[in-house]
Amino acid sequence: MLKKNIQIPLLILILLTAMVAVSCSNSQASSDETKVSAENMNYTFEDSLGNEVVLKEKPRNVIALSGSYAETWLLAGGNIAGTTDDSISERNIKLSETTKIVGTIKEPNLEEILSLSPDFIILSSDIESHLELKETLTKANIPHAYFKVEQFEDYLKMLDICTDITGNKDLYEKNGLEVQNEIETVKSDIISSTSNPSVLFIRAFSGGAKAKDDDNFACRILDDLGTTNIASKHQSILEELSMEEIIEEDPDYIFVTTMGNTEKAIEAMKSGIEKNPAWSNLSAVKNGRYIVLPKELFHYKPNAKWGESYEYLAKIIYPEIFK
Repeated sequence: MLKKNIQIPLLILILLTAMVAVSCSNSQASSDETKVSAENMNYTFEDSLGNEVVLKEKPRNVIALSGSYAETWLLAGGNIAGTTDDSISERNIKLSETTKIVGTIKEPNLEEILSLSPDFIILSSDIESHLELKETLTKANIPHAYFKVEQFEDYLKMLDICTDITGNKDLYEKNGLEVQNEIETVKSDIISSTSNPSVLFIRAFSGGAKAKDDDNFACRILDDLGTTNIASKHQSILEELSMEEIIEEDPDYIFVTTMGNTEKAIEAMKSGIEKNPAWSNLSAVKNGRYIVLPKELFHYKPNAKWGESYEYLAKIIYPEIFK
């Protein structure tokens, strides 16, 4: 009887040990399956050119041929193997030490791009040299996608796709939907305002200056903020900054953003349109509403700072609301 009583607990112990072993085995198998599923994917989306893009594996060597798109990919939790020099010279993005510069945004270096063995390349549908790479990348079976970001909704859509690829949907919430909420909050705060200020938006560069309209993302922000762009009423202003039309409209605000060297762009304004005697008599100039805007918010696509761009302008235009 004594031996029989000892054997029963031993049998239970053996069974428990076996169950633990099976459980650990299943846990390891589940972990392995998760790892495999994270590496292998079958994700399909349509890019801005209407091309169907298929990714069968999670990309590891990603190249973005624009500083803006490199930043968006990083905001989605991805890593950048290569990008163009504007990522540093214009956006000052903190890149990994292993990230290679593969030419400029206008002239990407195909040889350097291919040397990195990319498995996904992000390009702009607005740049001719990027479009010219399509045939080569297709023949080389390198997955690639073209994006076009002109306003916040375009950025949000791109971020949604990028976070689908990286699997970091929490970053879509943080760097996309939360920014959208910031924008909607600013827009809702100005609903009560009855003013409809007029604006002139100018992009200045070393060789001169051009008025911009709805083809510019900053102008779309201004439109969302309830302003009227005088350039939308006079084609001549868009063509050559007609002083006659500007005087006639006498805008409440004149906003300037610079491209290239800021000092040279401002100097070009001073030696150009500002030399006209009528310039100093404009209401915007006399009332201190002739304002140079920061490039990071109004020349370069602001990406996760889009909400800051809306708030920056709202505080200038509606100081009684945004104190």
